[in-house]
Amino acid sequence: MNEEDGLNPHAFAVIFEVIPADGFKETYLDLALQLRPELEKIKGFISIERFQSIYQPEKILSLSFWESENAIREWRNLEAHRETQSKGRDGVFKDYRLRIAQVHRDYGMFRREEAPEDSKSYHQQKPDK
Repeated sequence: MNEEDGLNPHAFAVIFEVIPADGFKETYLDLALQLRPELEKIKGFISIERFQSIYQPEKILSLSFWESENAIREWRNLEAHRETQSKGRDGVFKDYRLRIAQVHRDYGMFRREEAPEDSKSYHQQKPDK
């Protein structure tokens, strides 16, 4: 599935915030890069991006989208991923937090079908600047 086409209304987001241990940021990024080919083999994987917090520069956010919880489960239980999780818990990570969320709505500037009605009406009535 191409994320630009919009997400399935039942898609899931995995929000992984990590603070690498002192001196381990590059190690974390290298481990993530090594796992990328395995990630892309999972049926139901849609996309992944990584971001650095501007408020907490030591924090990195990994945001991935998935077609189903089963796809997330397959990823979670992949042996290479489990081994990398262990490395993280054994010293690469200072701290982390993981959240799983379901997509309820997906719209943008031009594809507005799923935008809330009040947003649609406001922006349709607003004169262009």
